[in-house]
Amino acid sequence: MKMARTVMITEYGGPEKMSVATAGISAPATGEVQLRQTAIGFNFIDVYQRKGIYPLPLPTALGHEAAGIVEEAGPGVDQFRPGDRVAYMNAGVGAYADCRNVPSERLVRIPDGVSDEQAAALLFKGITAQYLLKKTHAVKSGEIILVHAAAGGVGQILCRWAKGLGAFVIGTAGSEEKCGIAREAGCDITVNYSEKNWPAALLEATGGKKADVVYDSVGKDTFLKSLDCAAQFGLVVLYGAASGPAPSIDPDLLNKKGCLFLTRPSVFPHNADPAVFRANAADLFDAISSGLVTADIGARFALDDIGAAHIVAESRATHGSIVIIP
Repeated sequence: MKMARTVMITEYGGPEKMSVATAGISAPATGEVQLRQTAIGFNFIDVYQRKGIYPLPLPTALGHEAAGIVEEAGPGVDQFRPGDRVAYMNAGVGAYADCRNVPSERLVRIPDGVSDEQAAALLFKGITAQYLLKKTHAVKSGEIILVHAAAGGVGQILCRWAKGLGAFVIGTAGSEEKCGIAREAGCDITVNYSEKNWPAALLEATGGKKADVVYDSVGKDTFLKSLDCAAQFGLVVLYGAASGPAPSIDPDLLNKKGCLFLTRPSVFPHNADPAVFRANAADLFDAISSGLVTADIGARFALDDIGAAHIVAESRATHGSIVIIP
């Protein structure tokens, strides 16, 4: 029997709770393919699930996206064959592995011109940006958007893609160095949100104009101030919690802040239908081909060093995407 190495946790906690286990892997079942994974994407939801913020039944594997090469197709699979380069997300946890069986309906073919590392770095984050910019709110030319953590993996994609759609983009980041990265990603204005009065600095930079849409993946440290940066009837999109869960609020606060709209979307419902997922992925790959979206890989780690990858991610010491190489 073929052996596979997979990162597992048996209890919630810090990066030290993760370990690499080796076990046999069966032949792919009906509708599945077996992948030799070549690059694995890291996403902050992996941290939330490791900590139990988004709890999973234990013991559990971790990881949601990867790229690889089809080694074997199970019964009933006719759209993929051995040797095909593919990528996936939303196939259930378990992407932190060197070999894995995956439902074929969750796969997309990697187009020529896109490397395995790029696909692993971009698919989950790019699909996230796609639904935020196209579904949660259809960003239009001339609109003002605010992107928190603009130097991060999703943040840079959001900024570049939104600029391509004609938006005026304000980006925040936690240091002057990261603000520079955000400007390189297309931000018209950047603000260091580690500064105490950053909302005032933002309004000064914009001449008092607030954002039509605020994209907040930081959570606890930024959420209440995000409400102060949204224009009247504006939308605040809370889609992550890098600094911790956002505080609960009285709904009447949205009225007091300008009759605001608030939503907490997720990438998974937006891509639950296989046909929709592949259409969204095609939209992303078109954006990559046109240069609107590029892969900024900030760090690479071996599978055995998965703990170090999580430590670096939680410290917010890196920028761009983290890729794990099995």
